[in-house]
Amino acid sequence: MGFDTIELGHGLQAPAVASLLRAQEKMGFRVSSVHNFCPLPPEVMTDHPDCYEFTSHREEDRRRAVRLTRQTIDMAERFGARFVVIHAGRVRTLSYTGQLRKLMEEGHVRNKAFGRIKLEAVQKREEVGETYVQRALDCLAEIADYAGEKGITLGIENRDDYEAVPSEREMANFLRRLDSKNAVYWHDFGHAQIKHNLSLLSHEQWLDKMGAQVGGCHVHDVKWPFSDHQAPFTGEVKFEELVPKLPKECLFVFEMNPRVPKEQVLAAAERWRTTFSQ
Repeated sequence: MGFDTIELGHGLQAPAVASLLRAQEKMGFRVSSVHNFCPLPPEVMTDHPDCYEFTSHREEDRRRAVRLTRQTIDMAERFGARFVVIHAGRVRTLSYTGQLRKLMEEGHVRNKAFGRIKLEAVQKREEVGETYVQRALDCLAEIADYAGEKGITLGIENRDDYEAVPSEREMANFLRRLDSKNAVYWHDFGHAQIKHNLSLLSHEQWLDKMGAQVGGCHVHDVKWPFSDHQAPFTGEVKFEELVPKLPKECLFVFEMNPRVPKEQVLAAAERWRTTFSQ
């Protein structure tokens, strides 16, 4: 398909990763980034990037997440990758995103119930969020130091649910508190667009604020309201307006559903090159 660089996903089991190492030696492709956890923990049978979280109330789970992330960093070093993409965790005691999505899908996005639930979500998040943020920071401080020793940068990814840590309101301060030159913001266009559709943020204003701190991106589109991982330029994301807000050296990784037709992938790649290569 004309690509010479890939990202390794979080669903790869150890034998598949070993096969890719051998294939890289023979074929010479490059690896831009590796998504935590890679390889998949042996005790986890299905693709589940949040099987262990830095925000867990269980200390043993947090320590397991740290150990697995160090292994991912080691794997990134072996492949010659620059980035490890990180899910920092979530507030497991809250569950509002599903309610908001359901109301929107039923056409109630502008009614009082939607506004009431959104306000309650914000208030509850403000009450309990710091405990989870601090847990994540404690884990990531150790991991960032280790990544620096290996020449790897951590990309802290935005997520598509309001329970994620850090939230957009927390992200800038989260990176300041982490205080590591080995950690940057990793922007997922689809996740941000879903929150935009839920009226939880403005995609454009968010990148006005955080664009300069973006080290890399997951590129995929969203068909209204929540069908993400579509080929770029086939949905709601206004790439032509958003991409110029990012650094010129930013890494862009296409992250599409495997069911997206090859022809759409190739068309999106060609349009991306002609639109943004100047």
